[in-house]
Amino acid sequence: MATQPQTRTTPASPTTTTTVNGARRTVTPSRFTPSRFTRSTAVPAPLTGPAPGPVLTTELVRDIDGFAALAPAWNDLYRRSRTATPFQSHAWLHSWWLSYGTPGRLRVVLVHRGGDLVAAAPLMLIHRPFPVLIPLGGPISDFSDVLLDDTCADAAAALAKALARAARTAVIDLREVRPGAAAERVHACWPGPRRRLADSPCLELPAVPMDELLGRLASARAQRARAKLRKLDALGIEERIVPGDEIPGAVGRLLELHRLQWQGRGVTPEHLSTRFSEHLTRSVRSMAEQGDAMITEFRLAGELVASDLTLMSPQLAGGYLYGADPVLRAKKVDVATMLLRTCARQIGADGRTTLSMLRGNEPYKHHWRPDTVCNQRFLLARTYLTPWLHLLAARAAGRGRAAALVKRLRRGGDKA
Repeated sequence: MATQPQTRTTPASPTTTTTVNGARRTVTPSRFTPSRFTRSTAVPAPLTGPAPGPVLTTELVRDIDGFAALAPAWNDLYRRSRTATPFQSHAWLHSWWLSYGTPGRLRVVLVHRGGDLVAAAPLMLIHRPFPVLIPLGGPISDFSDVLLDDTCADAAAALAKALARAARTAVIDLREVRPGAAAERVHACWPGPRRRLADSPCLELPAVPMDELLGRLASARAQRARAKLRKLDALGIEERIVPGDEIPGAVGRLLELHRLQWQGRGVTPEHLSTRFSEHLTRSVRSMAEQGDAMITEFRLAGELVASDLTLMSPQLAGGYLYGADPVLRAKKVDVATMLLRTCARQIGADGRTTLSMLRGNEPYKHHWRPDTVCNQRFLLARTYLTPWLHLLAARAAGRGRAAALVKRLRRGGDKA
């Protein structure tokens, strides 16, 4: 078990600027070690005690070249962070920044133990109107989190201290954090004011074979679902996982099917934007090579009729985006059932435990009796920024009440 650090006042840690692959980085030796605070180096261990562990050092990356150069170390840390979701992969975050980031606003906080990266918080600076640090990924990412090495007991506390130094005059606002995520550990040891709020609801199923998912349903509903599956088999719809070198073309086909599916029914405008297409093409190709994404195409009589993008992490997989030709609707094909069967079959053998339906509480998702899990929102601040933290919390509460009122009005108010 890790020992608690001594709490004593020490001079501010010196900072140095290093160059990695042509990118300038600011590196701050952390005073936090597995056993004590130091200025920049480990204190020699007593002759009769165990040798101290490697010094933990912190780093703040503010340029895209420096962020790009982190890919190998980031990918290793991602595999050692058991609660990470696909939206914390380097490929997703780096690609997102290329499409959506604002130059000069990148703030990636890192903690190293010796030569290993053991913690990372991918953030960016915005103004609301005061400074706020928010996760990379934006609204197109269903979950946000930090990364913590599961083998480093001191990573969370070290990252919390590094974040407090990096934030300075900004409030940290971590939205859409799954229960049990690494950010919970940072929140638990945050040295200043903090708040935990409810965020978006998500629906989840266990990652089990389709027969077990059918067993969750009432008898009549299970019979109807089996009839839909038999119809799919009778139609002879064929499915194929797209290989990595075909991903760019497959992304284009997926987005075109998505456009056709929602034509005249209010498609999300961002899904048709050039920057979204470029982001998916970049990120999914890299993620597919690492086993973190796959595109499955469905053909009927040789013609492409549906395509599905599934994102995966060590414990979780979820259907992120799909497109279906209106011909399937005309044939009364239950596309959601088709995609669920395929996803359950593909991820069930990989040791993952959760089949996420991602954000949203749409009625069709409830047909499968999923578990409702509410994302969390963490607000973290320095003591002198407490009023700003309270303002953000009040705004969130106000928006929540307004959203609840709109839903009630859409249901017809308080009518029975």
